[in-house]
Amino acid sequence: MPAPPPLTPLDLNFQIPRHFRCPISLELIRDPVTLSTGQTYDRSSIEKWVASGNTTCPVTMQKLKDFTFIPNHTLRRLIQEWCVSNRSKGVQRIPTPKQPAEPQKVRCLLAEASISGCENCPERLFAIRALRNIAADSDKNRQLLVEMEAVPVLIGAIFGDVEGTEQHHLNSKEDAGAIGSANAFVGRDISEEALGTLVLLFLNDRDRLNIMHPHRLVFMSSILQWGSIESRVSAGALVEMLSDSNELSEVRVVLATTDGIVQGLVNLLTEPAYPKALKVGIKALFSVCLCEQGKERAVAAGACLSLIERLVDVDKNDAERALGTIELLCTTEAGCAAVSGHAIAAAVLVKVILKVSDRATEYAAGALLAICNSSQKAQRNAVQAGVLKELLLLIQSGCSDLAKAKAMNILKLLRSSWLSDSYMTEYGRTDVVPY
Repeated sequence: MPAPPPLTPLDLNFQIPRHFRCPISLELIRDPVTLSTGQTYDRSSIEKWVASGNTTCPVTMQKLKDFTFIPNHTLRRLIQEWCVSNRSKGVQRIPTPKQPAEPQKVRCLLAEASISGCENCPERLFAIRALRNIAADSDKNRQLLVEMEAVPVLIGAIFGDVEGTEQHHLNSKEDAGAIGSANAFVGRDISEEALGTLVLLFLNDRDRLNIMHPHRLVFMSSILQWGSIESRVSAGALVEMLSDSNELSEVRVVLATTDGIVQGLVNLLTEPAYPKALKVGIKALFSVCLCEQGKERAVAAGACLSLIERLVDVDKNDAERALGTIELLCTTEAGCAAVSGHAIAAAVLVKVILKVSDRATEYAAGALLAICNSSQKAQRNAVQAGVLKELLLLIQSGCSDLAKAKAMNILKLLRSSWLSDSYMTEYGRTDVVPY
């Protein structure tokens, strides 16, 4: 959860009331909490004080035997009223802070979420939903859940408690629909709710290895192909989290070679009514395509077509990853042929080459170089789309040396095209040769 915005500088003609100031920071209290000594502080300040190893109350210097921070709602309301009454002097009303999760409450919810057995499913589902709400509130809550070993509990809820169980496997879209519409199958809701909670947390390599069992990967594949759109997006996010490890490079290979996973990620790119699916699909696909097996599976699943057609629909960060994925796919013969054979591929790459970021420019130039090197038709399409002007601008811009080198190589390939009468008419006659 992002940090709250700073307060607007105050009018120097008046002072913040002394009892509204935090004794530690001397700033206006935003989230007042009271210690066992009766002293009130801003939560962020006292938390930093304790985290630094201090075990005393900053004001009274009494030894703290209880580190519980009790919200002071009365003082918070008084401060909010004071902010409103002084709005004309530049004071902004402090928002009502969300209270951090209580460890005891989290402990109880984790105990309920760990219970297996059909007779306890409704209570288990309620507990997991409560954990999901807690995780969605703030980074601090997510860190607390990880520290209290919520990840293994959620993994158990997602994949079932019996190794190799068949109750979670979906073999067709019809099976998924039947399960989703039957109230008796609360276990399915538990799996999907736990999956949505898990992707909000942080995974370490031990957690990744815990998930990378063959039968669990089969279940993930079935969700990606036949689950609800929400569960498919969560499964795609989990794939990206699993592959995001510097130490476990083999994870990408295993994910890429598990039947249905890459196809499921590509399918996420074709969900125009669910923007988050496109975002998650691009991120996960980029990560999986960092291995050769991932690139091969992605090309076979139709990733080239989907990425090219959705490239104009994504924001800056996603466009960068999408272009990176396209360049990766163009390093394979089949991927290069698929991109160069697409009617609008060259035009789309030319359109975005200078409009996203420096890194995206490198990716787009690399993809253009690959398809122009493999297809004269792609060369003609690129020239018709105005690539010569864009490349000349690129070379004169502050882009990276790598991007400029790729642009120069494209110009070499296109030399015969720009000198032909059919294309020079677009730019006019000139004695200046681009290269």
